Formats: sequence, structure tokens, C-alpha cells
Amino acid sequence: MIDKDISLYSSAFSKDYTELRIQENRSVNITLLNGDVISNDSSAKSGVSSRTFKDGNWGFSSNPNISDDAVQSVIKSSTDNVKFLNKRHSKGCGIILPESMADYQFDYSSSKDKNNQKYWIEYLKSLDDYIVNKYPKISSRTLVFSALDMEKNLLTADGATSFSMTPRSHLIIILTAEKNSEPIRLMEAHGGLGQLQDNFDNPEKYFSEIDKQVKYLMDKVNGVHAEAGKKEVILDGDLAGILAHEAIGHTTEADLVLGGSVAGDHINNQVASSLVSLVDFANTYKGDICPVPVYVDDEGVKSEDVTIIENGVLKSFMHNKDSSRHFETNLTGNARAFSFSDEPLIRMRNTAILPGKSKLEEMISSVEDGYYLIKTGNGQADSTSEFMFAVSMGYEIKNGKLGRAIYDTTISGVAFDMLKTVSMVSDEMKWESAGMCGKKQPIPVGMGGPAIKCEINMGGR
Repeated sequence: MIDKDISLYSSAFSKDYTELRIQENRSVNITLLNGDVISNDSSAKSGVSSRTFKDGNWGFSSNPNISDDAVQSVIKSSTDNVKFLNKRHSKGCGIILPESMADYQFDYSSSKDKNNQKYWIEYLKSLDDYIVNKYPKISSRTLVFSALDMEKNLLTADGATSFSMTPRSHLIIILTAEKNSEPIRLMEAHGGLGQLQDNFDNPEKYFSEIDKQVKYLMDKVNGVHAEAGKKEVILDGDLAGILAHEAIGHTTEADLVLGGSVAGDHINNQVASSLVSLVDFANTYKGDICPVPVYVDDEGVKSEDVTIIENGVLKSFMHNKDSSRHFETNLTGNARAFSFSDEPLIRMRNTAILPGKSKLEEMISSVEDGYYLIKTGNGQADSTSEFMFAVSMGYEIKNGKLGRAIYDTTISGVAFDMLKTVSMVSDEMKWESAGMCGKKQPIPVGMGGPAIKCEINMGGR
């Protein structure tokens, strides 16, 4: 735990804008493979960093120690580094960043007693025993507990201060069956905001979730290959969420816009059906806490929701202090860093397409020949909004009814084109809480959305 009074170091700041962040990340990973423990790790990584801004450049320094000497040293080093950079390349004399005076403390630490790792191993073994005894056709079982506590203490020259402790924990279950000696897999993730003892108090609660997963898996074992080509599909919330994050969200991060992202040419233009609105939520959605709540970002800016697309029109980008100055727009609080040794980058928090008015059943019945795509494995997109995502679970739709399950396949397209084909949006919001974004440094993100009906390119065999 971080117990330093960070405000004591403000006197060490230079006359230039400076940020000081002390941070500790604590993680747990326990993995069972077919009943055997193959990993049982816990770790903590802590340290201090400082950034100093002058004439358009940033100086940065970090240290894995958090002693008084280390804190003083990183402050001096970041100041020296920006002076050195400005001697080589000054981007503009007298550039001033917008100010922020945020002051916020939020701590999601559990009030429950912490269990040791032996307890969590036994928890996983009880789930494994349930699978073995009830489902002998399952050929391989992988069960994982993964947890990450991110604790940050921040002080800026503006006078902004914040303390945050944001935990996230997940139970990941990967089941494999075989068809003609070929493995068929399906993964499910449970949990979200909170520590292990908050999210997983009783293994028996997850027996019904295992039953559902096995049902999906057996459907998939008896499935068929999808037909390749442009198809009418319904993307469930998981796929709508990854689309919102990967194919749209990244194109609207202001640093990538400045780097040439396609979104820069489309501000205030129609980029999607009028049924589509997309928001990067800071911390709450309709009064409920989002999977990754951010109240103050790592530049000391109060985090605000960002309406990226409104009724099909591209409205806004996500910003840090430097980009909001460049675009002469409001601060949004999207600067985030994963580790003490990382500089904050413009990152999403909880990015989602907003629900519409249609019922999922109506959407399925409206499709004559297409697919209902439920779960995704991974995906990628580039700055043109061109994307390709894996689909790990889905069903045929024939004459308005669900048919056979399909094997693993892919979907692809250009998001700003594909979103214009959206003709129905469901009234239910689903959140994916296990997302990790890999833009230069990993960081927890939330993503979500309703089911959307659209046209998309399907992969085949």
C-alpha cells in the first residue's frame, strides 16, 4: 500500500508544469490445467515517476523506489530531461497546457478478509471437479483466477490531487471438446470490478455458468462452417463492444487523429446509421459503475464522458491536456498509464454503443439468411477503421429462426462503412469487463453495447 503524503513534494517542483505519480500494481494469477496447478503467482510492482512540460516537450523520469531521495531525484531528472529536449528541438516557446484542479479520492478496496492463494486453488479445484464429474466428454479444462489492483497517488503543479485504488478480478474458464480428433474450444470470463473476495464468494454460484458454457460448446461441436461473403448478421453485445473499442475508439483518440487517423477527416460528418451513438464513459452508465471507473486521469484531469458518435454523426475525440490545447477543446480526462514507469497516453475507459429500441427476438426474426454472432476471441483494427475480429460462438439464422452453431470464424470490414448498414439496435446493454487494451502499454478497459443488426464480411473455412 502507498502511504506517502505526496503533497509534501510540491515544493520540489520547478517553475514549469510538473506531475508526480506514485503507483503500485499488485497482481495474482493462478492457473489449473486438467486439475493440476501450472501457475501460482503473486507480485507487486511499485515506483514513482515525474513528468515536466515546457515549450511543447515532455521530460519524464521514473524510479522503482519510493524513498524520499528517489522522489526528489525523479522530479529533478524530469526537469533536466525537458531542458535537454528543448535545446535540441523546441516545439514552441511559451506553450501553456490547460489547467485542471481536480481533487478526488476513490478506493474500491474490499471490506472482506483476504483469502490466501491456497484457498483460491481449492476454489478452482471444486469447479474442476464439477466439470469432470458432470461432463466426461470435456477433453481439456483450463481454469484461471486473475486479479489486478492498481493503486495511484497523483499530484500536479496545477494543484490537482487524486488517490485511487481500482481492483479487477476474473475467473476464466476454457473448455475443450473434440470432434474427429480436432479440438473445439470455448472461453468464458466472469467477474470485473472488485477484488477476488468480492467477486467470488462461493464456487457453487458458477456451476450454472459452467452448464451454459458446456451447452454452447456442445452446440459448437455439432456445428458447421460459416459461409464466406457479405452477410446480414446480428452482432451481440460482446462483438458490438469490441467493435466500439477497436475499430472506432482508437481512431478517435486525439493522438492517433494527429497521426493521420481516418476520423480526423470526418468530424461532424455522418459516419454511421442514425441509430448508432457511441460514448466513452468515464465511470458510470445510467447510475451504475462501469467496469473500469476513472474519476481523475493520470494528468489530474476530472474524467468526463465523451460522446464520440451521436445519431450517426462523429462529434468528438478523446483528449489529454496537450491534444485539448491543440484542438482548442474541453478536457476529457483520457490520459492513463498502466505502470509507474509508463507515461500517460490517451486511452479509452469504457467505450460502448448505446442501446436502441428493438427487441433481440424481433431482430432475429427479421433475418432470412444470416448469422447471430455471440462471442469474440480477439481482434485488431487500424487507423483507417478497417478491422478483423475472431468469432468464437455463433449460430445460423434461417427464415427468422436460430439454426446450427458455427465453428470459429472471422468478421471483417471498414467500421465507418459497416456502421452505415446498421438497421436495428437492441434495447439491452451488455458490458465486457475483462478487456485489456494493448496500445503501447497494456491497460484495463471496459467495452459494451447492445446487439446490432448490420451487414458484414464473414470468413468461411
